[in-house]
Amino acid sequence: MKKINETVKKETLYIAVFTVIFSVITEAVFLILGKWDLTVLCGNLFSAFVAVLNFFLMGITVQHAVEKDEKGAASLMKMSQSLRTVMLFAAAAVGVLLPCFNTVAVIVTLFFPRIAILLRPVVDKFRVGGGTNE
Repeated sequence: MKKINETVKKETLYIAVFTVIFSVITEAVFLILGKWDLTVLCGNLFSAFVAVLNFFLMGITVQHAVEKDEKGAASLMKMSQSLRTVMLFAAAAVGVLLPCFNTVAVIVTLFFPRIAILLRPVVDKFRVGGGTNE
């Protein structure tokens, strides 16, 4: 088994941290609305794990794809995307069908990595520039 690239580790950690932050916010919103119960926490934790795992698996796939020729890399990425999509749909289905998970918490949490990716330029600007427009 090959060593996990440092960039894959770093980017997965970024996604995991933001997923945790967004998950805490989600829990707080449910609590403020008076809708919080244990199923919200379970759904949030379940989907957070699946969402971060999905991102990590994508990173591992990219790591392996860069070592292949163009056709092999494209094929590997396509297969990975298909399998990861099936994993996400299966997780969403489990989260919706099992009563131990709050449906909204399950579905919303699956989008947290995408939101973290969209916020990356803002985070990098504040980290590098200290939040100024220099």
